[in-house]
Amino acid sequence: MTFGATPPSPGPRPPRSRVRRFAPLGIAAWMVLEIWLLTVVGGATSGLTVFLLLLAGVLAGGAVIKRAGRRAWRNLTGALQTGGAPEAPRATGTAGTGNTLPMIGGLLLMVPGLLSDVAGLLCLFPPTGRLILRRADKLLTRSGSFTAGSFGDVYQQARMHRPDGKVVPGEVIHPDEPPAARRQDPPLTR
Repeated sequence: MTFGATPPSPGPRPPRSRVRRFAPLGIAAWMVLEIWLLTVVGGATSGLTVFLLLLAGVLAGGAVIKRAGRRAWRNLTGALQTGGAPEAPRATGTAGTGNTLPMIGGLLLMVPGLLSDVAGLLCLFPPTGRLILRRADKLLTRSGSFTAGSFGDVYQQARMHRPDGKVVPGEVIHPDEPPAARRQDPPLTR
């Protein structure tokens, strides 16, 4: 039996970011803490109380997500009926924060556990919601700390727009490349 040459190694991998390195450990710790807290509450009260708390969280989260989804749909259909673009995102820290935090809050309420319920309620409470938005915006808009292809880089690219808030669709044409051949549609025959 003969073997071919071994493929060349792709080279050294870039180091993982701190978030990617510790995220699995943080998620595991969160789950253990949630289970421990549920057992403590279950021991202090009863299993039925824990079940009712979890059920209430799922129902409240579903209602919050449904309401935020209806509001987003209403905004979209209103913008399409008037012929304009949907509303531009509001500045961070203003009164209306859109549908992002209510959706995240509703999802956290639906996740089984008491800590996730508290985090979901913090997203839904307006003063803490604005604080969370400001902090997230500050973390995601730090300049010079993002590598190409990271989540922060994607967020920065999505925020690029004209000063008046309009996005201009188009394509980038590089003058050094030959133009691509266009496909010709056949003429219509009757």
